[in-house]
Amino acid sequence: MGTALVYDEEMTKYKLLWVDPACKIEVPERLTASYEALVRSGLSGRCVSVPARQASDAEILLVHSEEYLEAVKKTPYMTLEDLKEFTLQYGDVYFHPNIYHCAKLAAGSVLQLVDSIMTGKVRNGIALVRPPGHHSMRGAANGFCVFNNVAIAARYAKQKYGVKRVLIVDWDIHHGQGVQYCFEDDPSVLYFSWHRYEHQKFWPHLRESDYDSVGKGSGAGFNINVPWNKVGMENSDYLSVFCHVLLPAAYEFCPDLVLVCAGFDSAIGDPEGEMCATPDIFAHLTHLLMNLAGGKLCAALEGGYNLTSLAQSVCQTVQTLLGDPLPRLANLRSPCISALESLQCARSAHRQYWSFLKHAANPPLPEISTKPIKLAKEEEEPAETAEEESSGEAKVWPEPPQRSCPPVCSASVLPDDVAGADGLKRLSTSGALQPRLVNKLKNHFTKAADDGDAVATISRLHTLMEKMLTNEIGNGLALVPDVAAATMCFAQDLASDLVDRVLVVCVGNATGLNYVTTDGRALVVHISGEDGEERKSKYYIPVRLKQGCGDTSGFLQAVLGLLLPLGYEYDPGLVLLGRMPESGVGDGMWQQLIGLLRGFAKGHTLVLMQANEEACMGPTASALLGHPAAPLQELGAPFPQDGDALERLRERLQADWKMLQTTGRMDCSDPSMLGTMLNARDS
Repeated sequence: MGTALVYDEEMTKYKLLWVDPACKIEVPERLTASYEALVRSGLSGRCVSVPARQASDAEILLVHSEEYLEAVKKTPYMTLEDLKEFTLQYGDVYFHPNIYHCAKLAAGSVLQLVDSIMTGKVRNGIALVRPPGHHSMRGAANGFCVFNNVAIAARYAKQKYGVKRVLIVDWDIHHGQGVQYCFEDDPSVLYFSWHRYEHQKFWPHLRESDYDSVGKGSGAGFNINVPWNKVGMENSDYLSVFCHVLLPAAYEFCPDLVLVCAGFDSAIGDPEGEMCATPDIFAHLTHLLMNLAGGKLCAALEGGYNLTSLAQSVCQTVQTLLGDPLPRLANLRSPCISALESLQCARSAHRQYWSFLKHAANPPLPEISTKPIKLAKEEEEPAETAEEESSGEAKVWPEPPQRSCPPVCSASVLPDDVAGADGLKRLSTSGALQPRLVNKLKNHFTKAADDGDAVATISRLHTLMEKMLTNEIGNGLALVPDVAAATMCFAQDLASDLVDRVLVVCVGNATGLNYVTTDGRALVVHISGEDGEERKSKYYIPVRLKQGCGDTSGFLQAVLGLLLPLGYEYDPGLVLLGRMPESGVGDGMWQQLIGLLRGFAKGHTLVLMQANEEACMGPTASALLGHPAAPLQELGAPFPQDGDALERLRERLQADWKMLQTTGRMDCSDPSMLGTMLNARDS
């Protein structure tokens, strides 16, 4: 299984034929720049090429009215004046004699991608299409869009393949109102959109683009809007919304198919978005969606008007779909106050619909976000000057980092009497461990230090870590006699010789797991079902679940709401994951955890398991090799005590870890919260 790429040069063969300042940015070069970047980087050659086709009338009518379709069919025969007149019926769109043909190709290309994914010919893919689609409505073109490509694809997948639940993620900088209108009363489609809004001052100026438009009737709760009320949003703002809103809802929804309205006008340098998120953020947003729906992910190009950041963002997305290691996102800052206000409002609006919000704190909403500003004519901003229009192009940002695949994806260190796991290279020999490292073992393994076999195992593990950090091996799995001791040994002594920061994740109850660090060289997150003494350290975080790690809902909430934000802010150079004996975590959740952790440290994750847990080797190896985890099925609310405890822990930790914040206003009576608020980045 591979990654599909749908592209046809035919979709570049229309353009604006008259002067229209609102439409001049929608040019054929958007498509050619994206495709040529994939060719130059060698990414297109690694994809499975899928031919485009035209959507049929019946397929278009899944979303659009017959009257509208018949009207668009006449455009190839119109004169230039007729086209101008026809265009005036709609908003911010233009027509061309060839646009009907291209619009059918755009919609049909996305359907081709759905076919390839649903029939198992490929795992995932992207359709580079033009015209875009997410603004077009049942009976109207809008915002450069003629037919609603992704909405048609969702209805098509449900009709042809019996798909029960579809997740649509719209990260374009404009609100895809056409998608929202199409599914706002449909509980089988969860539509998520973040978009530049500025209290209704930004196009399309719709009241229903605000956070409190949650859907209608049986679809209430299945429409999630996160409006950006200021420009300049950064990587941390995007990731916070994913961790604290989208991902928990998506996992609870449990989609059978993920469709992405992949608009890259939300990237830095775009004149429409005016945001500051770098192209490599789309590698991470894509990765975070790839374990949903068994990996069935279909991305369709929407906006993107800075040709440089557009091409870079497309390449980052495709490279992640192909399974390449992700770039590190260094120096993430605190989400800005405006982003936190929008995040807080969205969570509050959906509190009654989603179990993951059942135990969340619900402070009063920021007043400014509950009173959308109606745009009056006298308040309209003056038209932009040419200099202002080009200000986005003048922004400078670094080239996205190179993402090289290691020669060996994954390796294992196993006892001699244990058979290897499929796809994992077995490390069977290693050079002698340095005497100083052998001495360090005595701190953790009193017997093992004099045991030749144990020392050899530790030596191979050390070699595996070295090869991971030089990118000769991507990640690894090791079976050890004592997981807790081995985890602490590597976190405290051996790993610190090789890397500056180690994220240590321990799953399950563990006797003797008492490593507390204050220098920041390791961040330890221990998720278990045991009670323990609280140790005051920013870098040791015990997560106690009364129901234990076997409660998937509680465990997943801890992973998405705590572990992921902590990991992104910490930015480790290595991830060490220890699975304690009889942890209780199910295979599906275990695979999801590994898959999510592979987003850190360029994918360098070392998994340690107990020597007698060979039964879990298969699922572990599958996740390390990049295979998507099986869906977790529909999830309920976590155990009440666990939900409350997780929320209290998140609130306590957010003074030190800014990515855990979910509200725009802090409790100023608490000195630590006041410091957090004063130090927070404000846009």
